[in-house]
Amino acid sequence: MTYLIALDHYRHFSRAAESCGVSQPALSAAIRQLESELGITIIRRTRRFNGLTDEGRRVLDWARQTLAALDGLRQEAAFAQQVAGGTLSIGVMPPSLQAMPLLMESFRTAIPGLHLQVRLGSSTDTIHGLRQQQLDLGLVYLDQIPPDGPFETRSLYTEQHVLVAAEPLELPAGRQDWSCLADLPLCLLSPEMRTRQIVDAAFGQAGVTPTIMLETNSLEILCGEVLGGRLASILPVAALPTHTGRNRLQIRPLGACAVPEVGLVRLAPTQPTTLATRVWEIAATLEMRDVFAIG
Repeated sequence: MTYLIALDHYRHFSRAAESCGVSQPALSAAIRQLESELGITIIRRTRRFNGLTDEGRRVLDWARQTLAALDGLRQEAAFAQQVAGGTLSIGVMPPSLQAMPLLMESFRTAIPGLHLQVRLGSSTDTIHGLRQQQLDLGLVYLDQIPPDGPFETRSLYTEQHVLVAAEPLELPAGRQDWSCLADLPLCLLSPEMRTRQIVDAAFGQAGVTPTIMLETNSLEILCGEVLGGRLASILPVAALPTHTGRNRLQIRPLGACAVPEVGLVRLAPTQPTTLATRVWEIAATLEMRDVFAIG
């Protein structure tokens, strides 16, 4: 099953075998044995890997579920035999990066032996990772979660956007209205990103066409432009830089706009492990609304 998942990921026999630490013939033989045991054809074979059959796709889904359950069983056994620990994989969207240190500290305080894996990606990528059981938790916009999907959620805070700039750009004091930002040179996150769509909707509601000088899907590039004093930006509070140059930033709250809840999401577990149960209990105690709000 591990070999099959690797083969679907790499789409190449040799690379899949290398990632699993076995020879290509050993990987091919193991998958043929699985086909023989199940009595179906899993792989479309030519001289190269040519994808999975329809039956193979269903087997792949079962393989992911089975290996996720096996990993949970191993962690359950480790909890019973050793100090609390285990591995937790979390997908996080870029606009909520500054929430991660708080989350990780809360989890580590309660579970000292916890090993964390953090992956950066969009809310869509994280939801996909949860469905494929490649992630245990996601930190996402909760309005992106399908209401009829197999998910559980916990809200952490309501996102707030602020206007931010560094010298030599000068910002007026106090709360800023969206309608007054038309002539300000801006760098913004890319249009495909949910937080940018919120900003666009606010400008549209105010009847304003902003002056956008730079668009990027990289927070590092965007913050570099802001800290360099070249451009202003509009960012969620949780995406502002926390260390380098933060004291040089001018931060102004903005007028009201439609903002989503940010929170944790997981697949609704059928047989939750001790680790999954404990982490979800910790999440229920977290409150970040005051941390990521500016009056």
